[in-house]
Amino acid sequence: MDNTSDPAAGFAQRVDAMTLARAQAGDMQAFAALYSTFGRPCFNLALRILGNRAQAEDLVQEVFLKMFGVIRSYRGDAPFGSWLKRMAVNATIDQLRRQRHEADVDAEAVFAAQPSRDSGGAAATLDAWSLLQRLPPRARAVLVLHEFEGYTHTELAELFGQSESYSKSILARALKRLNELVVNSAEAAACPSQN
Repeated sequence: MDNTSDPAAGFAQRVDAMTLARAQAGDMQAFAALYSTFGRPCFNLALRILGNRAQAEDLVQEVFLKMFGVIRSYRGDAPFGSWLKRMAVNATIDQLRRQRHEADVDAEAVFAAQPSRDSGGAAATLDAWSLLQRLPPRARAVLVLHEFEGYTHTELAELFGQSESYSKSILARALKRLNELVVNSAEAAACPSQN
């Protein structure tokens, strides 16, 4: 492993060729080094999208088990972290699909199925995490992948098996919902209810 890499760099961390070659040959220590380097970024991505710590932990295990089985197919066309990130994103999208009980293909249905929640009123914190948790899972995934991970609408359309307009609509509605939550929370904080 390149020990000079920044642990905060997430999936952008570099893997030295020797570690990668050893992992591709089945060396468990090399595989453990990859897990040590990329386990946290993978978990953080899964947690932001899925919103559930236990599911994110399970997904990391699933991704690394899959990586162990397919690492020999990695050819180096893209940086290793990008290859692994794509695997993690695909796994989170698959998890969202498994969680879905109805076919919410229509962008309107994504938001209609989960009404806006203001669970804490003025006492609710306005951190990004609590705001993201108030979005429907698919909307949260589109927002996180587009705004934080840099996915284009074309890539999102491919991931979700939908059109680009679907991705754009979900993103616009998610941002609108977040804005409404911030405004409502700010108003509630400014005007505390009188007993």
